[in-house]
Amino acid sequence: MSRAGRIGLTLAAVLVAGAGGYWAGHRDLALPDLSRLRAVPRLESADPVQSGPVSYYRDPDGQPFYSAVPKKTADGRDFLAVRADEDVSFEDKPANKEVAAAPATGGAKRVLYYRNPMGLPDTSPTPKKDSMGMDYIPVYEGEGEDGSSVKVAPGKLQRTGVRTEAAAERVIVNPVRVPGTVQLDERRVTVVATRSDAFINTVASVTTGDRIAKGQALLQLYSPEIAAAGALFLTDLNSGGRDGALGGARQRLENFGVPPEAIAEIERTRKVPLSMTWRAPRDGIVLQRNAVEGMKAAPGDVLFRLADISTVWVVADVPEYQLGVVKVGATATIRLRSRPDQTFSGHVALIYPQVATDTRTTKVRIEIPNPDGILLPDMYADVEIASGSGRQVVAVPDNAVIDTGSRQVVIVDKGDGRFEPRQVQVGQQGGGFTEIRSGIAAGDKIVVAANFLIDAESNLKAALNGMTSAEATP
Repeated sequence: MSRAGRIGLTLAAVLVAGAGGYWAGHRDLALPDLSRLRAVPRLESADPVQSGPVSYYRDPDGQPFYSAVPKKTADGRDFLAVRADEDVSFEDKPANKEVAAAPATGGAKRVLYYRNPMGLPDTSPTPKKDSMGMDYIPVYEGEGEDGSSVKVAPGKLQRTGVRTEAAAERVIVNPVRVPGTVQLDERRVTVVATRSDAFINTVASVTTGDRIAKGQALLQLYSPEIAAAGALFLTDLNSGGRDGALGGARQRLENFGVPPEAIAEIERTRKVPLSMTWRAPRDGIVLQRNAVEGMKAAPGDVLFRLADISTVWVVADVPEYQLGVVKVGATATIRLRSRPDQTFSGHVALIYPQVATDTRTTKVRIEIPNPDGILLPDMYADVEIASGSGRQVVAVPDNAVIDTGSRQVVIVDKGDGRFEPRQVQVGQQGGGFTEIRSGIAAGDKIVVAANFLIDAESNLKAALNGMTSAEATP
């Protein structure tokens, strides 16, 4: 049949159907019930069936709201279930898998290959599934142009817990915490002794631990040698004394350790007392009392040992590997184990020039004011010595640095959901922050939470890009 014939038959059929409908309408004839007929579904618009367990539920409008259990929206609609094979990558996949698998045309990106969803070094030129039934992830043309950068969808930023913080300049303080003991200041310890044979007549009512004041009487003693020197000095005074003779007699009394006030008393009264009074040379406490009434003291015998405890030392044992960060003049904080709620401040005065061979530690001396006398000799103390350069440096939180042992990496937020792992050179650490000497600048936004997930994704992409380049090279 010719083309003209087919067209004619079609027009005739249309006219007959129209005329029949018009005639049935005017004769009030009932047409068959069409409501019993079912509409045949359009197979081409049906969504592919998803498989695998439900991972979570998401908002049906695409809002960044998620739930681990079934949930409804405020207007009563159910949240959409997201199954395991739908959420295995940071990157969004097209809603229609056939579209993703089909060759790209026009302005769409071309699929280069498909990679394993579990991060295994396995790629495929065509869509496939792994042993657990999960689809391989398409890698599109142009995704490797940014090196190891990773693009994360806004919704997945919240689900993975990615959090950023700007790198800033701050002073890094790294405290060195070591044990120590309280010791007396060696320059503030005094011994009361005689330089000749003497007999103790009386001793003041002071005992070990008592506080004394400078000039307070401690004991009275009689010394034949001091008495003879005093008589000679008095003879020179009464005779008018020649210049050299008077000076020699005074000097002899001073050599025996006679206090200046006792010599002045002889000059005033023109009498040599039978017993001399020995007084405290400084304020402090009595550490040792050996003087007993009636005893004979030989030259050099220690009668009293006194100490001024208004300033004491705390000697800390610093390990050899931490010795390089401790500097003279550094601030130190002292906490007594007997007073854990109270702290004392001082400064490092000396680093001893010797390392103990058995403990591999070096003693560090810290001077602490002790006006109330709370710090007592041989007390145990916990010492915290501040270290660091004291200048501001670029720093990031400690958890922002991924340390693999051979390199240190931070994840830089480049905006628009793109993140770039960047190798850095780190410096000192302290107070929860790490110094960054090179690699980033102040103000750069750094990932401080879930950064290892982005780093793993970036390393996988870099490895796959390298494998693809190697396969393409003849």
